[in-house]
Amino acid sequence: MGKDSQASSAMEIDDLKSNSSDQIAPKFSINVLQLLKSAQMQHGLRHGDYTRYRRYCTARLRRLYKSLKFTHGRGKYTRRAITESTVTEVRFLHVVLYTAERAWSHAMEKRQVLDGPNARQRIYLIGRLRKAVKWATLFAQLCAIKGDSRTSLEAEAYASFMKGSLLFEQDQNWDTALMNFKSARAVYEELAKYGDLESQVLCRERVEELEPSIRYCLHKVGESNLQASELLQIGEMEGPALDLFKAKLEAVMAEARSQQAASMTEFHWLGHRFPISNPKTRVSILKAQELEKDVLGSSANSLPPEKKLGIFDKIFTAYHEARSCIRNDLASAGNSENVKDDLNGLDKAVSAVLGQRTIERNQLLVNNAKSKLTKRRDDKNEKATKPEELVRLYDLLLQNTSDLSDLVSSGRDRKPEEVAFTEDCELKSLAFRAERCFFLGRSYSLAGKRVEAYALYCHARSLAETALQKFQAVNNGDQMIIEELKILYDECRSNSCIEHATGIMEELKAPENLSKKISSINLTGVDKKVEKFLLEKLDVYESAVGESNVKSAPRIEAFPPSFQSITRNPIVLDLAYNHIDFPSLQHRMRKDKSGFLSRFWG
Repeated sequence: MGKDSQASSAMEIDDLKSNSSDQIAPKFSINVLQLLKSAQMQHGLRHGDYTRYRRYCTARLRRLYKSLKFTHGRGKYTRRAITESTVTEVRFLHVVLYTAERAWSHAMEKRQVLDGPNARQRIYLIGRLRKAVKWATLFAQLCAIKGDSRTSLEAEAYASFMKGSLLFEQDQNWDTALMNFKSARAVYEELAKYGDLESQVLCRERVEELEPSIRYCLHKVGESNLQASELLQIGEMEGPALDLFKAKLEAVMAEARSQQAASMTEFHWLGHRFPISNPKTRVSILKAQELEKDVLGSSANSLPPEKKLGIFDKIFTAYHEARSCIRNDLASAGNSENVKDDLNGLDKAVSAVLGQRTIERNQLLVNNAKSKLTKRRDDKNEKATKPEELVRLYDLLLQNTSDLSDLVSSGRDRKPEEVAFTEDCELKSLAFRAERCFFLGRSYSLAGKRVEAYALYCHARSLAETALQKFQAVNNGDQMIIEELKILYDECRSNSCIEHATGIMEELKAPENLSKKISSINLTGVDKKVEKFLLEKLDVYESAVGESNVKSAPRIEAFPPSFQSITRNPIVLDLAYNHIDFPSLQHRMRKDKSGFLSRFWG
């Protein structure tokens, strides 16, 4: 009997083991790309702030460790590894993922150091990227066992991206880096065909972000013939995955500028030649000149205004860096007069070029504002330009032109080129004054001040006529400004006539309008011609808000409510009071006692 009972218990244990092995362990699901994209955009990477994102990852890991009770000791640090048996819920996978993200964001933070990381910082940066690759690989291995198929694929793509980024930063094994980037792109291309719409869009964006890195690796391997301009166009794309590529591209371009700047020994400006001895000054000026080709070259017309403004900002930064280097050289020049004269002349030339680019940028802003002046509101709810904004822009142009003219005319020995440049600045200043006066008249016209507007239009017309005659007298006059002045002259003439006629009509109709306004006054204070409110026309299907392109207040209900006439109690006037003879009460009144003693005893 004992043997039979033992045999039966052994059979039951074997059945339990077989049943437990037949049960499928639950698979965890993580939408890796969506999770990381949301965290990155909400915590700093929308603006490229990797420090903030790294701090968020650290805080997130602290909360995960605490909630999982997976701390590493109280006083002394005791390492606790995350293995397959440790992962009992999805938050353990989050720990591994955010650890990789923290190491990657720390590396990218070091990459954003001003003037690039030095040798020591670069070693630390590569070490953090190695740590990110280590945790990303562990994340992929755990997801292959504990995660579903989509989670496993996303984890593999994430690990491949981290490996490619490490090799990309190390400038070695471009074949392996290309293979990793291509592997990640293939996974995201497949995932973009399935899932919800948001996941598909994120996967397509990730594929576009990986494309520049793949093309650059092909360029380094030798399988692609990319030009420098094409690489710059690739670097204009946005996304956290492209920041490492942009840093690498900027380093390559800086190295190319340094090699090219070695042959740049002089700076030519208005017949002057100023020697450049500082390599940093050469690189900054060369960078600005390369950017000027994008704004002033033949391809400038195809660029949108927002992109041109961004290029102008980069040009200003480069010239300011050059001036800073020149000022430092002046401070350390000592008593050498020849060196100081050359540096002062170079500083004046760079400042003049900077002033020219400032005027061109403000002219771009004027053209952009003029294009929006006639529009009320477009599909993007963009506000229309007011004439006052153009007046302010022309004030800036007049100030910039005056400063530039004063800068160029300063000095003892002036060359003919400088004199011609100063005269050109004066002509431009006259044209800007005419434009400013015209738009000032338009602002007065919109305010209903006809006399002031008419006077300003007439003055703008005379200024435009004078400027047009002076520009036509010059042999090499700017044809674009001449055409603009002709259009301005015609507009001033037509607008002055319109203002004159409108003023006369308003003056003739003033008594009639006044009588109409007086006759329309009533106790309720509501005009009969005004459109009804929403609560008064509920039976009619009409909008009470108005059209989107017209600025008008919604007519839902009058607030504050208007006064209403109400009945009140009648006024009682007591007319009989003055005709009644009341009896005398003098005998009841107390008589005053006279005498000396009565003052003491009453």
